[in-house]
Amino acid sequence: MLFITGCAKKPEKTVIKFMSWGSKSEVNIITPLIKEFEAKNPDIKIQFIHTPENYFQKLHLLAASGLTPDVVFVNNIYGALYAENNIFMDLKKFFSEEKHFHKIALQALTANNMLYAVPRDVSNLVIYYNKDIFDRNNVPYPQENWTFDEFLQTCKKLTDSNTLGISFREEPLFWLPYLWSNGGGFISRDLKKIELNKPESIQAIQFYSDLRNKYRVAPTRSQAGSATMAQLFMRGKLAMHLSGRWFMPIYSREIKFNWGIARFPTGKAGSVVGCDSSGWAISSSTTCPNEAWRFVKFMSSKSSIEKFTASELITPARVDVKDPEKFFTEVIKYSIPTPVTGSYQRLVDILDNALESVWAGSITAEKALDERLVRELEENL
Repeated sequence: MLFITGCAKKPEKTVIKFMSWGSKSEVNIITPLIKEFEAKNPDIKIQFIHTPENYFQKLHLLAASGLTPDVVFVNNIYGALYAENNIFMDLKKFFSEEKHFHKIALQALTANNMLYAVPRDVSNLVIYYNKDIFDRNNVPYPQENWTFDEFLQTCKKLTDSNTLGISFREEPLFWLPYLWSNGGGFISRDLKKIELNKPESIQAIQFYSDLRNKYRVAPTRSQAGSATMAQLFMRGKLAMHLSGRWFMPIYSREIKFNWGIARFPTGKAGSVVGCDSSGWAISSSTTCPNEAWRFVKFMSSKSSIEKFTASELITPARVDVKDPEKFFTEVIKYSIPTPVTGSYQRLVDILDNALESVWAGSITAEKALDERLVRELEENL
C-alpha cells in the first residue's frame, strides 16, 4: 500500500490518514466511531490504516521516509523517540482539557516538555489469581499490602506437579515493578542515569530470576513451551498471572473457574507498577493540522472514551469517565510512568542480551549488572 504524506484535500472532503493497531474487538469500536465522526464532520474523510502486526517497525519506516500518517495512535514507550525527533506536533496549542484527564497519563505522553499525544487510556499491572487453586491449597487470597515474603510463600504453597505459582516474562514491563517496589530502577525518573547497579535493583532482579530458577515457582521457557502466560493461566497451570487490563475481556468471557485481581506485592518502596499510556498524536508534517485535531478531539472525547471503556479493554485516561472495573483506577495511585527516552528500545536491546543468562539461572544478577554494562547503557542513554 502506498502512503502519501499529509492529508489529501479534495473539493468536497479533506482525507485524514489515521494509523492504529488493534484487535478485532478494538477495531469493532474504532470503525463505528470513525463513521460517527464523518457524519458529524462531512468535510472530512478518515482513511483508517489498521496495522495489527509489527506496528512500530512499520511506523518507523514511514516516519524515516517522511510519510507519517496525519494521526497516529502511539504509546509512551515508543512515543518519546518520535517526539524527540519532531515527528509529532506539540498539541499544547490545541489541548485545553487537562482537568478531565489523569495527570499521570498526560505526564506519560509528554517528552521534551511537549504533549505529543492526547491519552486514551492508562495501563498498569495487576495480579490475576485463580481462586479455585488458592481454595484447593487452603491459601488465603492476596491481601492489599502483602509483602514480597508473603508473595513468595504464597507462590511456594500454590506450586505442585501440575501448577506453578506465578507467571514469568523477560520483558522489562514485567520485571520493572519488582525493581521499583524494592527502591531500585532501570532509568532514573529524571532520565539522566542508569540505576541498575543500585543494590536494590540487583536484589530485585535476582529475586525475579530466583522465582524461576531457585524456588521453581515460575515457568522456564521449556516449561511454557509455545504457550503464553495467559494461556497457562486459563488452563489452570498458573495460579497467578501478572499482566494488564487488556486480558479482562477474554478472561471475563472464557474463564470457567473463580478468579480475582490483586495488587502487586509491597516492597521497601511500596507497591509500585508502571502507569503507561496510549493516545493519538498528530504528524508534524501534516498539511491539515486543524482537521486532524478535530478527529483527535473527537476520539478523546468523553463519549468516545466511554465506548472504549465499556468493552473492558482499557482503563480510561479521562477522570470524568466511569470505569466499571474500579480496581485498575485505584492502582493508578501506586503507579509511575515508565521513565523512557528516545533511545529506550536500544537500551532494552542491550539489557536483554545482558540479562538472558540471569533469566536462565546461569549467572547472578550482580555479575551481569557490572560496571561495563552500566557504562555502555549510560553511553546510549
